[in-house]
Amino acid sequence: MKTDESNTKKTRYIAAYDTEDFKCIAACKVITDVHKKLNVPATFFVVGKLLEENYKELKPLLNDPLFEIASHTYSHRALRDNIFCGPEISDEDKIFEINRSKQIIENIMERPCLGLRPAFGFDEGFRGKPDTLRIIREAGYSYTSSLLWGPDFSLPALLTEPFTYEKDGFPGLWELPSHGWHENLLKDNNEWGPRRITLWPSPIPEAIPLAFLKTPEDEFNVNKVFIEKALKQEMAFSSFVWHPWSLYKFDPGMEMLELTFAHVKKLGLKLSTYADLYHECSNRQETINIYFTKR
Repeated sequence: MKTDESNTKKTRYIAAYDTEDFKCIAACKVITDVHKKLNVPATFFVVGKLLEENYKELKPLLNDPLFEIASHTYSHRALRDNIFCGPEISDEDKIFEINRSKQIIENIMERPCLGLRPAFGFDEGFRGKPDTLRIIREAGYSYTSSLLWGPDFSLPALLTEPFTYEKDGFPGLWELPSHGWHENLLKDNNEWGPRRITLWPSPIPEAIPLAFLKTPEDEFNVNKVFIEKALKQEMAFSSFVWHPWSLYKFDPGMEMLELTFAHVKKLGLKLSTYADLYHECSNRQETINIYFTKR
């Protein structure tokens, strides 16, 4: 696949990990080694309680300039209804989950926590949920990454660009989605078995394998579809919903990571974190606002 200079300047690739439970710690040891060896940045969305209880193991692994540490709530409870994973918690519980996780990350990692990825994710992100968005904004977050499913809680998630929650009253709060599959479901690592989970007709049929994945190459071939489409469409970025425990269970040598990162570098995408993408989006929005103010 050929690329041109304008594409390579625009499209970012973001490696991101939903770091949820104790099984992720051993996985993160291997994952962070791969990132450091290949000089690839990443965002780790970390459950606050996991960091709180295991900071002696996690802090040395994640305390590197390559890595952004963002929130995955305090204890991985649903901030909005998810048809597969359960109903949303109360506003009181949301306040605790959203605020406490940020406090823990900033206290332990000694750096700002800009982003929040809610447990499970949703097919509309936080659109239409102004009360929850207010809690997130008042906690001091700059972005959420909550749009992790396709329409009607289908998979794969579509290639969706960043947007703000201006229509819900929060123009400064960005949504930075993710794309493709929740990789744990592609491998049946959650032991859900086959599910009615894809759209028909599919907007991305080439990204729907005929069976559960068997090899790291199988997973890489699914990743390629989204990476190459994002680049061809000159999108702002491409990223996936990855879980350290599931990646390690399926591919303990992290061959898929090395294949994916090599392909991204070959295509010339800009390696990035979600925080980097937020800053780019925010700066662009500020420039546009200044332009129209002066007119």
